[in-house]
Amino acid sequence: MVLNSGVRAIEHFLEAVGDTPLVRLRRVAADVRPAIYGKLEMLNPGGSVKDRIALRLIEAAEAEGKLAPGGTIVEPTSGNTGHGLAIAAAIKGYRAIFVMPDKMSQEKISLLRAYGAEVVIAPTAVEPDDPRSYYRVADRLTEEIAGAFQPNQYDNQENPRAHEETTGPELWEQTEGEIDVLVAGVGTGGTITGVARALKERKPHLVVVGADPEGSLFSGGGAHPYLVEGIGEDFWPQTFDPDVVDRWVRVSDRDSLLMARRITREEGILVGGSAGTAVWAALEVAQEMGEGTNIVVILPDTGRNYLSKLYSDTWMLQHGFVEQPEAATVAEVLGKRSEDVPPLIAVTAQETVRQAVDTLQRYGISQAPVAHDDSGEVASLVGSIRERSLLERVFRDPDALQASVAEVMDPLLPMVPADDPVEIAFERLRDRPAVIVEREGKALGVLTRSDLLEFLVHRRET
Repeated sequence: MVLNSGVRAIEHFLEAVGDTPLVRLRRVAADVRPAIYGKLEMLNPGGSVKDRIALRLIEAAEAEGKLAPGGTIVEPTSGNTGHGLAIAAAIKGYRAIFVMPDKMSQEKISLLRAYGAEVVIAPTAVEPDDPRSYYRVADRLTEEIAGAFQPNQYDNQENPRAHEETTGPELWEQTEGEIDVLVAGVGTGGTITGVARALKERKPHLVVVGADPEGSLFSGGGAHPYLVEGIGEDFWPQTFDPDVVDRWVRVSDRDSLLMARRITREEGILVGGSAGTAVWAALEVAQEMGEGTNIVVILPDTGRNYLSKLYSDTWMLQHGFVEQPEAATVAEVLGKRSEDVPPLIAVTAQETVRQAVDTLQRYGISQAPVAHDDSGEVASLVGSIRERSLLERVFRDPDALQASVAEVMDPLLPMVPADDPVEIAFERLRDRPAVIVEREGKALGVLTRSDLLEFLVHRRET
């Protein structure tokens, strides 16, 4: 839209929805013969494919008189539809309330609240008709709040119609009709239904593949909880036409989430777990097809919504999707210390406190073992000096600088065998500033809290 002479601008943010590009997935699809392309729906304003239906649902309700100025939008959502609706509500001045299942990421909840929306959390592990389910909670709020309207993405036929009129034609144009297989996850079913209708009208023999999480009822088997967000259901939405799907591929949480991480790390595309489900399904189908086949996968949303979940090593470890890193040994930690400082710096019991302080300052350390001699034998160690103790002593009695170390030394630091797991050193360091690492009667060095922390930080980076 032209606002002033020479200035081109859109009227509002949601006019930027659509016309998302295709990108060929080369690294994750390197071992299959067909070409696999991803439709980058995370480039929509709200970060997902659901932006395509949000404004349409609201404008249709306005046209039908179901939503009036000052009204309230109430919607059960796994997050992404809510983001699109929240943007539209902010632009149009509506109050927005979203009811979400409790498995959704904190990022999704925070994003909705950032737009000024209210969020109500409902339990996942209940039947759809249970009064506590997020569908029924949304229904109750819609009934109780005057002027409330529920777009109901699960029943509203504007949902698949939006994709039939936008996403499908875009793909046809982008592939110049050379699309052979469409792969998409199925939640409300609006995306796969609308896109498939548009494409099959033009190419009846197109193969449409539904990518479904294990635990969803779409692909068969009993419904049960799963972790992938935004796709799969425990009921059949009215917005989904199962006849458009030619085959189903059932994908586990583990395969979905690890594939999403691969897409991000190998293709540089930050995606959510449902994209991992879809790409896994595409690769499975591609194994059966030859060179020259073009497969298009809908990549529904951005991975920014899942940084605390599938992109958190801790979360993935807790759910058993990644392996526990091999335990490091105390010797390994000691070996990673800076080469500027010798592993073992000791002072003798006969040195003066002044000489001992000079040694600590020379190497930038705050404690050291005290030994009878410089043999390095554990048996020769008799105590330790610590910067904190020496400061107290010298501050109260400056003449202590001339005293022997034997007169002012602290008890011996704890011993930790070099081949013990690093957890042992951690436990010892909880109430001690340092430990002595030993092997076969030899003192190999002093390990401090700082050394252990530096090791853990750098290990995490690798």
